[in-house]
Amino acid sequence: MQWNPYGPEAIQAVLSPEQWQGLGSPGSLTDRLRRLGEFRLCVREERTDAAGDDEARAMGLAPGAPCWLREVAMSVDGVECVAARSLTPLAASWDEWRGMRGLSERPLGSMLYDDPEVWRSPFEVARLTAGSALFLMAGAVTQDAGATSSGLWARRSLFWRRAQPLLVAECFLPGFWVLSARASRSDGAGYGSGY
Repeated sequence: MQWNPYGPEAIQAVLSPEQWQGLGSPGSLTDRLRRLGEFRLCVREERTDAAGDDEARAMGLAPGAPCWLREVAMSVDGVECVAARSLTPLAASWDEWRGMRGLSERPLGSMLYDDPEVWRSPFEVARLTAGSALFLMAGAVTQDAGATSSGLWARRSLFWRRAQPLLVAECFLPGFWVLSARASRSDGAGYGSGY
């Protein structure tokens, strides 16, 4: 799987305009989902884990470095919309990113967007490949092999706080695109109007 900066025309050419805009929309994904309907977050995993090679490289860590992992599924009106995977170095999970350990069912965004010490890197996007951790999680969330076999798009970015990284990857499930399209049609003003 190849993560690429959000801008390349080669990636834009294979996405619908709605997908392209959805993957690059800044701000809180949770807020976007809440505008689509009744939002629910379900924590699937919170534990110590080894960073995958690609994840470690993105955070500037050694392959297999111990990290605190949080995986969640986000739904709107009972429709699974997003599978998200977040990692931070284990030591940072007790210091700069300790708030991540106490979130429970609260979204990660609740500790990111109002903190002046936090800054976010530009997005990277990828079509998930079978076997990647986020792909496997998305398959478990949707429980639909057809949904994952057709290809899933994800974005990721790094949040930094006092020089410590928090890698957040978000996979947009088929239900997200269906609900977004429905909201755009009912607004009559295009995809981005509600975000």
